[in-house]
Amino acid sequence: MITENLKTQIKADEGVVYAIYKDHLGYPTFGVGHLIKRTDPEYHQGDGAAVPKVRVDACLEEVLEIAANECHILYPWFMSAPQEVKEILINMMFNMGRPRLSKFKNFSRALYEQDWKQAAVEGRDSQWYRQVTNRAERLMTRMENVA
Repeated sequence: MITENLKTQIKADEGVVYAIYKDHLGYPTFGVGHLIKRTDPEYHQGDGAAVPKVRVDACLEEVLEIAANECHILYPWFMSAPQEVKEILINMMFNMGRPRLSKFKNFSRALYEQDWKQAAVEGRDSQWYRQVTNRAERLMTRMENVA
């Protein structure tokens, strides 16, 4: 379910840094926004310390698996959805989280009905779309083209 294509999309959408840096709140971070925890091997390394691609990819894979599980919780039919829909929803879940994505009631209804074109219409009718227009438009264009 977590494909190289999905990882590439998320890296392009979110950005990726192969070194430790401080996020906008001043917390040590690396990769695709991975907040360093006490249990991480990078915990005692300072700003600018290199983080190998394999480590960044492992952390990204872990958080994408969490996003996929969140999608399954929100959408019980998720596992039977077309792969393209899964990737779009995981991307949206990664970006927004379940509390925000769960508020997309008309979008969810269209998804349940497998009306991908209407789901795209509903996705465009949101504050999320206005906030991340380029990303959202790319995802909704993909959604409306699901066969």
